[in-house]
Amino acid sequence: MKTLMTTPVLQSSRRGLSGALMVAGLALASLGALVSSPLASAEEEAAAWPEDKPIVVGSKADREGHLLGEIFAQVLEDAGFTVERRLGLGQTIITYQGLAEGELDVYPEYTGTLAHAILKLDDVPPLKTLDELSREQGLRVLEPLGFNNTYAVSMRRDQAESLGISTIGDMADHPDLSVAMSHEFIKRPDGWPGLAAEYGLSQVPRGIEHGIAYQALRESKIDATDAYSTEGDIKRFDFVLLDDDKGYFPEYLAVPFVNAALPEDAVAALNQLAGSLDEDSMQALNARVSTDEQSFAQVASRFIQEQGITTEQREVSGAKWDKLGTNLIEHLQLTLSALLLACLVGLPLSLLVYRNPKVSRVVLYVTGLLQTIPSIALLALMIPLFGIGVVPAVIALFVYSLLPIIRAAITALLTVDPLLVKVARGMGLTRREQLRHVILPLATPNLLTGIKTAAIINIGTATLAAFIGAGGLGEPIVTGLSLNDYDLVLYGAIPAALLAICAELLFELFERLVIPAHMRGLKSR
Repeated sequence: MKTLMTTPVLQSSRRGLSGALMVAGLALASLGALVSSPLASAEEEAAAWPEDKPIVVGSKADREGHLLGEIFAQVLEDAGFTVERRLGLGQTIITYQGLAEGELDVYPEYTGTLAHAILKLDDVPPLKTLDELSREQGLRVLEPLGFNNTYAVSMRRDQAESLGISTIGDMADHPDLSVAMSHEFIKRPDGWPGLAAEYGLSQVPRGIEHGIAYQALRESKIDATDAYSTEGDIKRFDFVLLDDDKGYFPEYLAVPFVNAALPEDAVAALNQLAGSLDEDSMQALNARVSTDEQSFAQVASRFIQEQGITTEQREVSGAKWDKLGTNLIEHLQLTLSALLLACLVGLPLSLLVYRNPKVSRVVLYVTGLLQTIPSIALLALMIPLFGIGVVPAVIALFVYSLLPIIRAAITALLTVDPLLVKVARGMGLTRREQLRHVILPLATPNLLTGIKTAAIINIGTATLAAFIGAGGLGEPIVTGLSLNDYDLVLYGAIPAALLAICAELLFELFERLVIPAHMRGLKSR
C-alpha cells in the first residue's frame, strides 16, 4: 500500500499563484485544449491514469456534503490513492461544473438533484438510466450510499403544534407565515415553484443562506424554511419536519458522482460505501459534527473504522484553529496577486486613455459594468475557462480591482493643474518628461487612494473564493455557516477585518514615506 498522503490546499494555491500572473496565456491554453484535443474514451483515460495523479474530491458547502466528501477522501487514501480535497465549494452549479470540466474527480450528489437540476428531467428515473445519461457527459453515478436525504419543510415544533400545522398542505391555511428558503431551493424546478403550485401555497419566500436559516428559525425571525431530512440540527434545535402528504418530493438517494475516467480500483474503493448508511445513521453522523463538535475528519475516520473499511488508527486534528496560518497565507496570495495584476493593467491603460475623453468614458463604463456582476456568479461563469481554485479567484478579484484603480488614476491625471503642465512645456520638457517629472508626482496621492481602495475591496471579496476551492479566510466562514458555528465564522471574519485595517495602515505609512507633507494636505515644517 502506498503511503497515505493528503495534498494540502496550500500546495494547489502555490501552483495556481504562478499561473495567475499569466492570465492571457492560461485562457488561450485552456481554450486551445478544449478545441483541439480529441476526447478519449473513459476506458482509455482510466487505463492511462497516472499513478501519481491525485484524485480530487469535492463537496458542496453544506455539512452533509462536506462530511461525505471527507469520507470519500479517507476511503480513497486507505486504498492507496493520493487525494486532494476541494471541500466546501458552492452549490450544485459549482460542483457539477468542476466535475464536468475535470477539476474534480468525485463529489457526493443526490439522485433528485441529478435528475432535476443537472440533467433537466421531469422525474427521477432509475439509477441505471441516470448513470447512462451521465456517461454521455463523461461522468458516472456509482452505487447509492443507502439513505434518502429528501427535501422537507421545517418549523419550530412549538409553533407548528400551536397552529395545528403537521403537513405542508396545512401551510396553505396560514398565508401570513414568514417563509425563508435557500436560494437554490427557490429557483429549482423541484423546489419552491413546484411545491407552491402542488399545495396552493401563497407565501412568497425570501432567499437566505441555508446555514443562516436554521439560526433565524430558532430565534423566531422566520417561521419555516427548507431542510434536508437527515440533518442533525433537526433534533438538536427541536424542529419538526412537515409531512409531505402529497408525496411531492422525490427520492434523493446519496451517490458518489464521479469522473468516468476514474480508475476502477478507486471506483471499487468508493463502492465499499454502498448501502452503508440509512437515514438515522446519517443524521447521527451529522449530529456528531454539530452537537459533539467533532471535526469532519474525526467523524469520517471513526465511521470508516466502524464499517471495517480500515483498521488503521488515523491521526486527525479536531482543532478548528489549526489552519489559521495557511488560510491567512492563501488570502494574502489571492489579494496581492489580483492587486498586482490590476495595477499592471489598470495604470498603463489609464495613462493611454486619460487624454481622450470618449475613450476614457468607455473604459470606465466597461470596468463599472464588470463591477456590477455578482461575485459568486462571476466565479461560476469562469469555471468552464479556468476551472476551480486559485486562478479563477484571482481573475475575479482582478476584475473587481480595475474600476477603483482606473477611476482614481484617470481622475488624478486629469486634475493636475494645467498651469504647471504649461510651465513644464515652456521649460522645454518633452511629453514623456512632463509625465515623469510633473504629472505623475502630482497625481500620486490619488493614484495610491485607488490602489488602497482596490486592496481593501479585494480582502473582503476574497472570502468568497472559498466557494470555488481557492481557500483563504473564507474557508472557515463557509464551514461555520454549514455547521451553524458562529465562532468559526468569526474565526474567518475577524482576521479578514484586521487584514483590511493593516492594509489601510500600511498604505498610510507608505504615503508618508513617498509623498511630501504639503501634498498630503499637511503643513510642511
